[in-house]
Amino acid sequence: MAVPKKRTSKQRKRKRRTHYKAEAVTTNACARCGDPKLPHRVCPSCGYYGDKAVLETDLD
Repeated sequence: MAVPKKRTSKQRKRKRRTHYKAEAVTTNACARCGDPKLPHRVCPSCGYYGDKAVLETDLD
């Protein structure tokens, strides 16, 4: 089994990990009201998922 001879420095470790980044959240425009929403989820603004009303909102 391979065992490192020297300890990996913080700098070397952090250089290697610079590519591990959080991805930006993907949003789509709601087809009904145009507000941004997460894909495959109910729109928080209008309460619709596709053509069906799923949530009751104050806008209705």
